[in-house]
Amino acid sequence: MKVALLSDCYLPRLGGIEVQVHDLARRLTTAGHEVEVCTITPGPADPVDGVRVHRLGLRRELPGDLLVDPLAVRPLRKLLRDSGFDVAHAHMGVLSPFAMDAVRVSLGLGVPTAVTWHCVTARAEPVVGLAGYVRRWARRGAALSAVSAVAAEPIRRLSAAPVAILPNGIDVDYWSPRSVRNGGAAQGENAQPGNGVRVASAMRLAARKRPLELVQAVREAREIVAGAVDIQLEILGEGPLRGRLEATGAGDWCSLPGRLSREQLRERYRSADVYVAPARLEAFGIAALEARSVGLPVVAPRRSGVASFVVDGQNGLLADDDAGLAAAIARVALDQDLRARMADLNRTERPVQSWPAVVELAEAEYRRAITLRRAGGVGADGHEG
Repeated sequence: MKVALLSDCYLPRLGGIEVQVHDLARRLTTAGHEVEVCTITPGPADPVDGVRVHRLGLRRELPGDLLVDPLAVRPLRKLLRDSGFDVAHAHMGVLSPFAMDAVRVSLGLGVPTAVTWHCVTARAEPVVGLAGYVRRWARRGAALSAVSAVAAEPIRRLSAAPVAILPNGIDVDYWSPRSVRNGGAAQGENAQPGNGVRVASAMRLAARKRPLELVQAVREAREIVAGAVDIQLEILGEGPLRGRLEATGAGDWCSLPGRLSREQLRERYRSADVYVAPARLEAFGIAALEARSVGLPVVAPRRSGVASFVVDGQNGLLADDDAGLAAAIARVALDQDLRARMADLNRTERPVQSWPAVVELAEAEYRRAITLRRAGGVGADGHEG
């Protein structure tokens, strides 16, 4: 199939959607599909890892890293009309004006359209419901999906239509323990009572990811264990809250090494004992899945997308609130046997969100989009939706 991936955000910007869309493009290409990316993210016009990228509109960022460009609609309409795409696949984040326009244009042109939400829209549900565009897309034959059950719930309510689960994918072999041990100790074997437990977390240092709440939870966990074990926290990433994190007074037990490469992240996970994902509005949690694949027990809120690959009490702990998060961190830090059992399970049970499986699910969504479009009304000018 010839596939157009439509996303506001793309490389060279770094983030969850950017990397996932690029990896999906590469994996679909490897599977034999012809893939092109359409985006308003500025960057070089050259292909990225062999993937053709159309950077539309003004191709520049507005203040605050905002990507808003109504001038991109006209060239996008021409591209989708003239390039013979079999399917268009839009990727929705918290703010995705280009992807929203792209869905409208694609449906109006009669191009089979798949739409995947990478975010939890529950808080915006009343506003989105009032706007009515999700229900209109479903009625016009778009195949709707989300990266987890948590992300899918509000979309089902808004659309009154089936919403498939199309999870994010990872290279399971790359993140597997045998790829990173290099003769070192396996996860769960490093921390001994009194010697310290290393807690890792990777995120953008922004309010939505809740790094300040993570520091507070670890502070409370340290109080709970009362010196029985030394809990050390490492937050991997960069962002606007760095200054506030540095001012928390946690410098003796919390480090902020900044943004790291995938190789560096893998090494940090290898030397850690526990991974904590504090965000409540986490639609999926790709970093947590990567850490779980390395073998780390994962601690996270129960109502986040992390629950799609963490079973409470088996390969991690899920908490109902921040007090529960602190208690869970303390529990897994104190109980070396529990930590070892969870690590062993994560090392031996490969996650189902491998790229080959995700590509098959994406292909199924594309076929569903084609079927739905054939059964529904087809526009002619790209102005409907």
